[in-house]
Amino acid sequence: MKKVFLLYIVLLMCSCTTHKEFTSLSGLSSHNFISGKNYPQTHLYVLCNKNKMEVCITNYGARIVSLMVPDKTGKLSDIVCGFENIQDYHQYRQNFGATVGRYIGRILNARMTIDSVTYHLQSNGGKHCSHGGYPGFADRIWKVKKVKKNSLHLIYLSPDGENGFPGTLITNLIFTLTKDNALQIDYEATTDKPTVFNPSNHSFFNLSGDLSKSIENESLQIDGDSIAEYDTQKCVTGKFLSVKSSPFDFTTSRIIGERINENNVQLNVTRGYDHTWRLNVPGNIKHSAAKLTDTVSGRTMEVYTTEPGLHIYTANGLSGKISGKNHIAYPTRSAICFETMHFADSPNKSQFPSTLLRPGNKFHSQTIFKFGIIAH
Repeated sequence: MKKVFLLYIVLLMCSCTTHKEFTSLSGLSSHNFISGKNYPQTHLYVLCNKNKMEVCITNYGARIVSLMVPDKTGKLSDIVCGFENIQDYHQYRQNFGATVGRYIGRILNARMTIDSVTYHLQSNGGKHCSHGGYPGFADRIWKVKKVKKNSLHLIYLSPDGENGFPGTLITNLIFTLTKDNALQIDYEATTDKPTVFNPSNHSFFNLSGDLSKSIENESLQIDGDSIAEYDTQKCVTGKFLSVKSSPFDFTTSRIIGERINENNVQLNVTRGYDHTWRLNVPGNIKHSAAKLTDTVSGRTMEVYTTEPGLHIYTANGLSGKISGKNHIAYPTRSAICFETMHFADSPNKSQFPSTLLRPGNKFHSQTIFKFGIIAH
């Protein structure tokens, strides 16, 4: 345990400490993301590439705040929902752009067993542990290890017993904006006790660049033939359902809103898409797991991941009551999330791929969001 904390202290000593105020291409003022007179503090960091793409990230929750992407004419627009200041991120418990952990999704009954030891987790989603409990990774201040023009390296130490999870867990998170217009996210972690780990990014995307507009007219393709089944309480049953001939069949590109309102057992549980697809080619970072297309702007986004599942959420819970950047009141289905992950409740369902992490092993997961233009 002492060695773990000593390593963490050394990493903090190497953290970046100088900050120059700036206004981002997306119009964000870095001044509005400074909080705390004393350590720890939050700040805004900007990444860019030679194509003038820009990503703004805050170390509060390791969140993507803005993402400027060119359309078919070369015009850059911000394509992710979020806020213009750190106070709103604190006030509104939304996962806009957040890194979610230790475990994204639900662990049912807030309980799991590892090596015959039962752990009682924090119940923050009814009787379940949701998204790793509260406060989770999305609510923590991450330390900055290194900043480059096109990359940001963050680190967070989750102490043994945080929200009931065993093991002191050190997570390294690296955002990289590549020269070919891809945002790459690398997760690495180690633990000093057997634990479970299932992190993901929870950005809300709208390729149109108009965050007040529904994404229901955008097209989606997913290389997954089945989804994890829910019961009526939105708890995974451990079974998979074939997407064939259902509203969940995106094996070929299809308009998102085409069947989203159908009278379907699974859709009725969530009032839209909020499900995890089992990917046909899991673990292959070179294989496209999904593709989102906006024909008006011409923007495309391909998703690549080492994870076995892809959770799609069509922002069914937004209702216009929360105002974000540029005073936009985000309406229902004004964004879509691509949460690359293992399946919910995996610690209690042996038929799902394991999320167990043991001492001496290093966790590594990678997700890539690659942006482009519709080919003519």
